[in-house]
Amino acid sequence: MAKQVIWSQRAQTDRKEILAYWKKRNRSSIYIKKLNKLFNEAVQLIAEHPRIGKETNKDQVRVKVVRDYLLIYEETERHIGILTVWDSRQDPKRLDKIIE
Repeated sequence: MAKQVIWSQRAQTDRKEILAYWKKRNRSSIYIKKLNKLFNEAVQLIAEHPRIGKETNKDQVRVKVVRDYLLIYEETERHIGILTVWDSRQDPKRLDKIIE
């Protein structure tokens, strides 16, 4: 049975900013629709199989790769919390501060 997925405010903002960036850059919504679909499919997979993501140094926090992005999520007994959507081309030291 799939767990409930709860997007943090930060993750929602990250996702919106990523999609807005690509819409502005490409001047088309075709790619953002594909990317958004990939995000949704990954989240559904995580909900059904929470341990599918790669483990991190922090207990219960895992990472699922979606193209150049990392879905950082935390599994609890009742739900999955999406913590952030991270562009993997950024400085990884900044990510460490976010998931501490």
